Amino acid sequence: QVQLVESGGGLVQPGGSLRLSCAASGLTYTIYGMGWYRQAPGKQRELVAEAADDGRIYVADSVKGRFTISRDNAKNSVYLQMNSLNPEDTGVYFCKARSTNNMIYYWGQGTQVTVSS
Repeated sequence: QVQLVESGGGLVQPGGSLRLSCAASGLTYTIYGMGWYRQAPGKQRELVAEAADDGRIYVADSVKGRFTISRDNAKNSVYLQMNSLNPEDTGVYFCKARSTNNMIYYWGQGTQVTVSS
């Protein structure tokens, strides 16, 4: 059984930083994409960043230059370094691991990020 476990969320002041981690267990192969989504209250879940096992990286325009995604295939883990956080970054951040065609995917339980003074 595949499980994704996120950690690193919390409360931070505007301009601060957080680092999210997601570790996948139960995978017997290197999955194609590992990434982060977020969902703010009353809004749809949106893709923030994704790292593919072929080295391709996607980062949403709204966080480009502030967030950095990295991946450790040996550990089946993905990380999100978030700098210069602002209140609009508040939400629940979910880790997702997916196959190339997105037919197989797994979600983590989510971790809350709150940016507030």
